[in-house]
Amino acid sequence: MAVFSSADEVYEYIGGVFKDGVGDPDIGAAFAASGVVLQLHYSEPDALITVDMPGRTVYTGEDGLPPSLKPTVEMFMKSDVAHRFWLGKVNISVALGKGEMRAKGPIPKILQLIPVAQKLFPRYEKMLKDRGRGDLATVV
Repeated sequence: MAVFSSADEVYEYIGGVFKDGVGDPDIGAAFAASGVVLQLHYSEPDALITVDMPGRTVYTGEDGLPPSLKPTVEMFMKSDVAHRFWLGKVNISVALGKGEMRAKGPIPKILQLIPVAQKLFPRYEKMLKDRGRGDLATVV
């Protein structure tokens, strides 16, 4: 059974951690400096998150996504894989090698952002617990 029951949950939790990151003065500045527009295609449940790192904006779904915004990198994975990543349980390089994740675009740009993203791992777990979903913090 999938961790998230709906796209809305993906947007709340996975989208929420990205919003936290782009809104943070230090993490947001590091994301912005990368110049990356990251588009994440999730399945089980289907969801789409676009992170305009230079613009420090997170778009969920197709609504409000500017047509002129083109992703630098697109990633494809199950929502469960993204959830496990934010819990610190997924190595992106290994996941790409195993086919748990697929990427389109300059993968090194994403790999360079991992140390920045790792700073958000504790915040993701805290967000789950604060919103009454501590049960999700133990999923591996």
